[in-house]
Amino acid sequence: MSKQWKGVKEFIGLEEVTKLDFLVMLFAEILGTFLLVLIGCASCITWLDIPPTVLHIAFTFGLAVASLAHVLGPISGCHVNPAVTLGLMVSGNCSFLKTVSYVICQCCGAIAGSAVLKLIIPRAQAASGLGATMLGHGVSVSQGIVMEAIITFLLVLVVHAVTDAKRSDTRGWAPLAIGLTIAAAHMAAVPITGSSMNPARTLGPAVVEDEYQNVWVYWVGPLVGGCLAGGVYRMGLRAKQDDEGSYDF
Repeated sequence: MSKQWKGVKEFIGLEEVTKLDFLVMLFAEILGTFLLVLIGCASCITWLDIPPTVLHIAFTFGLAVASLAHVLGPISGCHVNPAVTLGLMVSGNCSFLKTVSYVICQCCGAIAGSAVLKLIIPRAQAASGLGATMLGHGVSVSQGIVMEAIITFLLVLVVHAVTDAKRSDTRGWAPLAIGLTIAAAHMAAVPITGSSMNPARTLGPAVVEDEYQNVWVYWVGPLVGGCLAGGVYRMGLRAKQDDEGSYDF
């Protein structure tokens, strides 16, 4: 019974979230998502009637996450994405209360990032959009959900693999590997769904622009993909050693 109770306590994570250091971790998630959305969505804005290329957007998001991971990884794990956090909870690497707290902070950071972006760009550019994710021409809701689930599945699998303490071959590669994964997914999915793979990234511009059409697609797809990746990694892909895995960079 004591062993079961210990497992329940670890899953809930009450002791972890009541520590003072946890406030610093929450701030890191707010800051990271704020910067990711502000910088990433800025790359999606059309200037002088010249729309950004897919390559431009892909590498902006990928390099932004890689840069943030170097700074915030040792502090909070630099999840900056509800789908990543939920996937890590499914795999047993993030407690329930920590997951809920992280997701709330990520959403707040994303909304703040979009709001600041709207304030610092000319009104003409802001009127044309803040980099909101939209389904491509002719893409159905079901197709969008599947694509978002697939690219998020890939992302969360890579996050698990390169942050697994049982693997010595991936040490030091986490920021670059995750950044390149995001860039590759964007190059494939931007024309189809806008390549969100991050519910908070979609929520930020939607709230600031007060436009919520198909926003639920970018929650369902990534969250399903993240949960599947966490479950698959936990069941069959986790490295086989005695040490406990880590979700921190």
